[in-house]
Amino acid sequence: MRCCKCDADMEELRCENVVIDRCTGCKGIWFDHGEAEDLSERWIAEFIDTGDPSLGVLSDHHDTIPCPRCGETMKRFLDIDDQQLQFEQCDEHGKFFDAGEFTLWAENQYL
Repeated sequence: MRCCKCDADMEELRCENVVIDRCTGCKGIWFDHGEAEDLSERWIAEFIDTGDPSLGVLSDHHDTIPCPRCGETMKRFLDIDDQQLQFEQCDEHGKFFDAGEFTLWAENQYL
């Protein structure tokens, strides 16, 4: 699979019996449906989300992001009240988080 943001190769990473895809370039993370929720404990998020958040923010300028599974344009979501976090979602296939975004998202799942 190729990264939907920077087109680099995605590597498979196994954590808690779930296989996710992390970009070898920008360190963005693709989660198939339900995987992000299954791995949202803070320590797991920090283990998986190894990219530099300041570099992840640079990817927010992309207007249309294709789903890495089907190629359809994903919806962009602003999460957290002050809009510190943006992530993309394909209703059919899953979610994509830029570097640093999954950790922020996971921290706010338990507020």
